[in-house]
Amino acid sequence: MNLSFNVLDETAAGGRRAQLVLPHQTVETPVFMPVGTAGTVKGVSQDVLESLGAQIILGNTYHLYLRPGHEAIRRMGGLHRFISWPQAMLTDSGGFQVYSLAKLRKVSEEGVHFRSHLDGSSHFFTPEHAMDVQIALGADIAMAFDECTEYPADRERARESLQLTMSWAQRSLDHFRAHRNEVVWHEEYGRTQSLFGIVQGGVYGDLRRECAERLVEMEFDGYAIGGLSVGEPREVTLEVIANLLPLLPKDRPRYVMGVGYPDEIEQYARMGVDMMDCVIPTRAARHGLLFTSEGRMNIKNKQYAEDLSPPDPSCDCMVCRRYSRAYLRHLMQAKEPLGGTLNSIHNLAFYLRIMRRVGAELRAGAVDVTTQSAQASPTSQ
Repeated sequence: MNLSFNVLDETAAGGRRAQLVLPHQTVETPVFMPVGTAGTVKGVSQDVLESLGAQIILGNTYHLYLRPGHEAIRRMGGLHRFISWPQAMLTDSGGFQVYSLAKLRKVSEEGVHFRSHLDGSSHFFTPEHAMDVQIALGADIAMAFDECTEYPADRERARESLQLTMSWAQRSLDHFRAHRNEVVWHEEYGRTQSLFGIVQGGVYGDLRRECAERLVEMEFDGYAIGGLSVGEPREVTLEVIANLLPLLPKDRPRYVMGVGYPDEIEQYARMGVDMMDCVIPTRAARHGLLFTSEGRMNIKNKQYAEDLSPPDPSCDCMVCRRYSRAYLRHLMQAKEPLGGTLNSIHNLAFYLRIMRRVGAELRAGAVDVTTQSAQASPTSQ
């Protein structure tokens, strides 16, 4: 069994609470997934993530492929063991990172030639290679290789990108099915990994619909909505998500990639999105931006220089229980690394608490639904 997905509660507005059973963790959804780019959520240790209640984190295929290398990680027993994280993990395909290397890449039907941002060395990613890297890393969930459509993109460009994504999705799935027995062996779990497809198509509703319908026909374990938060207006993001959710199977996890701010993730969860990830909580934290029950706070502002109150009086995280606004401001002014770490811990606690609260409210507001589940999904066939 790769995964099972059991819808427990559903609201009239489409929001839902579910259990996503993965080899390393039963994940309660809706869930926010902290981003661990290079095998670490920046500035936050794994034991702290566990104490915050993080159930699943991300690893970045592109960065781990370049350093320390996926074969090295395979030899050391896979990514879970390498980074000492016994909970669930998801690896992206590397498509977004290659997309971000606009001046260092060349895209063709076969794959993507790109130069490393580290040393300028030349590399070639195909859908098959992206699968091989993720199989070596061994996370619970892998993602199909896709091309992220930039914003703005005209219709012709979006159509070309969609065709690449569809071709690469099928190649990813075929290669994954043929080689998934090469996933690193876990004594407790055996060889277990699932594969999600990614819906692209830019801001064009008909292209998005076509992509979703064709991916569903391929029968992935779950479905992600990609190509958002790349500069498009927020109302466009909302429209794309709202139009796509009804097209994705109710008995599979639905994942929106790379979103968003606290009010956004709450809104999307209430619409029926099961999984979300974003670098915002930790990236903002490193620049001194805190998310609080009173709104956004720039802790570097002078007004906090002698403010001994906690960053967020309504928060019970380890940072707010112990440290003052004045101290956090001092750390940022002094450019002490601890400042970014403490800010990140608070922001992650804030995000994770939103998901727990929304989950509880979805349960309280649920309507009667027939529990739906997916087990022994098609990629294991």
